[in-house]
Amino acid sequence: MSIIERYPVIFWDFDGVIKESVDVKTQAYITLFEHFGVELAERVREHHESQGGLSRFEKLPLYLQWAGEVSSPLLVQQYCDQFARLVVDKVINSPWVSGVEEYIRGNIHQQVFVLVSATPQQELDQILTVLNLKACFVGVFGAPVNKKDAINHFLNVAAFEPTDCLMIGDAREDQQAAHANGVSFLLRRHASNALLFTDYTGTSLKDFTVI
Repeated sequence: MSIIERYPVIFWDFDGVIKESVDVKTQAYITLFEHFGVELAERVREHHESQGGLSRFEKLPLYLQWAGEVSSPLLVQQYCDQFARLVVDKVINSPWVSGVEEYIRGNIHQQVFVLVSATPQQELDQILTVLNLKACFVGVFGAPVNKKDAINHFLNVAAFEPTDCLMIGDAREDQQAAHANGVSFLLRRHASNALLFTDYTGTSLKDFTVI
């Protein structure tokens, strides 16, 4: 039995775990801030890659501050809207992580699948609807609800213990959200998080073709 099969409940991240869409988000941040200069764009890229699990609602005010802009709610929303226009179709059309579509759609072990993502809720629902994937999850949690709180909420309303659950993610925030709730963590390794997890010694996988 594989590590994934052992757990009745699986919490899934989306970008970098279900879809190979991490680079889509990285490029969008660079595009939004490159007119402020190469140094700022590089600073934005580095921060985004090191904080992959944070939502744009947390990142954009910080990046606007770095750019010397007053990050009013209106300006942050304008940047959020621009970001969404840059990424939604590209995320939908990104390749699937190998084996994951079959595992989620097939659900041959009759597991409970819950999606926890830093993508805004409305945008996440739109993406899942286009992919015809929404019905595969008993719960879908997007920003502004953070992952730690999403997992905690599900555990409070569902008849499962933390030991019944596994979080599959690719960012430090995913790992922290799992551990804060007493949930086991499985790292999905890829090129963009290799340096971030050089000291990681827990369970991991590269794809879902052999699990």
